[in-house]
Amino acid sequence: MELKAGDVVMLKSGGQPLTVAEVKENDVLCLWMGMEGDLFRETLPLAALVQVEEEEDEEEDDADEE
Repeated sequence: MELKAGDVVMLKSGGQPLTVAEVKENDVLCLWMGMEGDLFRETLPLAALVQVEEEEDEEEDDADEE
């Protein structure tokens, strides 16, 4: 899986979406907002993450084709 800054990922075990801030080899720096608006930042192993499909981008692409 090739990740870059701005991609949206989730833990394979579930949870909320995380935004990729930086990728260094097999470590991914992720950012997310907590329930009370706090910003969290954590470096996670690439093996623990799965990339989230962004439906909005797909819908825009479909509209462009028409």
